[in-house]
Amino acid sequence: MDFDRDYAMLIGGKLDGGGGRFDVLNPATEGVIGTAPDATPDDLDRAIAAARAAFPGWAATPIADRKAALNAMGQAVLANADAFKRLLTAEQGKPHSEAEGEVIGAGYWLMGAASLDLPVTVNEDSDERYSETRRVPLGVVGAISPWNFPLLLAMFKVGPALLAGNAMVLKPSPFTPLTTLKFGELVKDMLPPGVLNIVTGGDALGPWMTGHKGFDKISFTGSTATGRRVMESAAPTLKRVTLELGGNDAAIVMPDVDVEKVAEDLFWAAFRNNGQICIATKRMYVHKDIYEELRDALVAYAKTVKVGDGAQQGTQIGPINNEPQYRRVLDLIQDAKDKGYKFLVGGEAAGVPGYFVPVTILDNPPEDSRIVQEEQFGPVLPLIKFDDYDDVVARANATEYGLGGSVWGADEDRAFDIAQRIASGTVWVNETQHLSPTAAFGGMKQSGVGVEGGVEGLLEYTSAQTIVRRKKPHAKV
Repeated sequence: MDFDRDYAMLIGGKLDGGGGRFDVLNPATEGVIGTAPDATPDDLDRAIAAARAAFPGWAATPIADRKAALNAMGQAVLANADAFKRLLTAEQGKPHSEAEGEVIGAGYWLMGAASLDLPVTVNEDSDERYSETRRVPLGVVGAISPWNFPLLLAMFKVGPALLAGNAMVLKPSPFTPLTTLKFGELVKDMLPPGVLNIVTGGDALGPWMTGHKGFDKISFTGSTATGRRVMESAAPTLKRVTLELGGNDAAIVMPDVDVEKVAEDLFWAAFRNNGQICIATKRMYVHKDIYEELRDALVAYAKTVKVGDGAQQGTQIGPINNEPQYRRVLDLIQDAKDKGYKFLVGGEAAGVPGYFVPVTILDNPPEDSRIVQEEQFGPVLPLIKFDDYDDVVARANATEYGLGGSVWGADEDRAFDIAQRIASGTVWVNETQHLSPTAAFGGMKQSGVGVEGGVEGLLEYTSAQTIVRRKKPHAKV
């Protein structure tokens, strides 16, 4: 497939250039790398109509054939991984190595979803009746994916929704639409027309989707603030929703860790993808006995990390993806400066073209500071000292978020016991950010509604239907 500058929506199995266009920028240079279609309400209506028309036939397609389609799509992504990674870096900013990992993960996520099965539960099989509960597709799903992992997180939705027998209209972020549009072009002939539609547009398109009567479900990944608006917009038509929202993940580092061995892993737990990960470590609680040693090790390692254009060889951290997020991160840094908090490294804008923020680590800011309480979603990490486990668990849990968290310690059993006390949807021990298409992933509290991944995530795209068959006629009186 030609990964040129011709980007079109996918509606009803056909590539559609739409009417208006909008620019897509490279966050490392702030230069235009392409234009994407700016969908109108009529474009959205056409995409939903195409999905509605395709749904009955796709729902009736044997699940084995739906699995085969997902496997073929996944293989096609892998076969085009090099071209995808270069386009992904250009529009998202992440280094080629991380972009390649995302693309490969997207391909395997589709194939992993295809390994799942819809359960059938036999409730009763007696002389009088047979009763079973099966899972049936919802209809047409509206999927809204974010800019931090535009291809992979879209596949979190595409895989299970299509496997369950739904049709879909997918909207990528206006900051990163190009990779998703090329995915649509790649797979358009692998599915019946209208089963998967991809539309792009500006800020108005999302609300058009969440309020549209043509959708039976909205699956959204993004901020908690936007998630609230999605739920509100979906309420009048009682759409199902899956919301994967923000996080303020805490890492708890116990005093028995080998600092030399764990420092690099802890650094990347916070700074992978430039900190633009919902499950990145946003707060790092370090036991007082090793605080200074780990602090110094993290700072020393940070000074060796190359920040720059993700397309340049050797770059380990790229730019912030977009200007609004860049401004938010700088605002948090400025607040920390205004409050007099101590910076161990970083803290200054890069002063070059592009949305670059240097790796920034703060030394033990107060618990009630903005940099501890808010989700920074950028390369800024507060280190916080603790000496009591009950206290640190309470502090880790004292947030409206509950997406992820991690505990690090040589005593794995003790670390596991602490992990079970963290009020988050996923908690890792001695690693972080490991997700699987066969395991449920979702948030507690205001980090989301519902889950993605695993059988539980697949069931989010279905309704339960119980079928009861009477075997014996009623006895005559």
